[in-house]
Amino acid sequence: MAAITLRFKNFGKELKKNKILFLMLLPTIIFFIVFCYLPMPGAYVAFVDYNINKGIFGSEFIGLRNFEFLIKNGDLWNITKNTLLYNLAFLGLGNIFQITFAIMISEVSSKWFKKISQSVILLPHFISMVIVGFFAYNLFNYNYGFVNSILNSLGLESHEFYSDQGIWKYIIVAFKIWSGTGYGMIVYLAAITGISSEIYEAAYLDGSSVWQRIRYITLPLLKPTFILLFLFGLGGILKGSFDLFYNLIGNNSVLFPQTDIIDTYVFRSLVGQFNFSLGAAVGFYQSIFGLIFVLVINFIVKKIEPDCALF
Repeated sequence: MAAITLRFKNFGKELKKNKILFLMLLPTIIFFIVFCYLPMPGAYVAFVDYNINKGIFGSEFIGLRNFEFLIKNGDLWNITKNTLLYNLAFLGLGNIFQITFAIMISEVSSKWFKKISQSVILLPHFISMVIVGFFAYNLFNYNYGFVNSILNSLGLESHEFYSDQGIWKYIIVAFKIWSGTGYGMIVYLAAITGISSEIYEAAYLDGSSVWQRIRYITLPLLKPTFILLFLFGLGGILKGSFDLFYNLIGNNSVLFPQTDIIDTYVFRSLVGQFNFSLGAAVGFYQSIFGLIFVLVINFIVKKIEPDCALF
């Protein structure tokens, strides 16, 4: 009890000392309370046969029956595997590209070129995935797509992209990296800006090259930021980019074995039914899986690099 009282006193002192900083954090705290913590009792919907007239806690409790629709259809493993692998590719390759572009831009001396480059790389983030879907269709359409037009002009036969399962996993990852690199790059640019210039100046005076400064200064100091962002990304490892997949693939069942993820599968299964319980069950499954995944990875990181762990 005394330890708890002491902690509250220390927190009170810290709050009084840095009240401006805590005030700046207030909108974020309110956001998470309203949108993350207050809705948590709603997870009970996953275990009832929800009736809008009876309410959440007045509906009939049916246990794990809502989870059976994923397991009985035999698609749980395939859609979980696809969602997991796609998101790991998005996280891994995405962070690599973000770090690469951040370092490249940070090494540019021209301010106007740096600003233009940042704007151009960031622009795809604001493009709607509906537009991206039309863009992909005009690229890969069999009859008049840009890629097939190039192939025909070279005397080659047109390729049926929308019947080729294997190629779409690369196309989807490419579009995701294209759209997300600019936004993630800003975080790494901020981290690079926070590195003391004296470290670079000392390395320069010691005769180190640009590549040596990147390898031995920039990359090691970016490692905590990379691990932190990677761990945060793992929290939503089973929550796929529905808008990206749906607008690129749509209802093309030929491509489902390689491109179907949990979000698109549930959407197709529940469209027109408005079954809130089944949707909640899937969301609960995704959240629990993500929590376990983060805890396991954080445990491994804590053993290897204790300073980079979340907790």
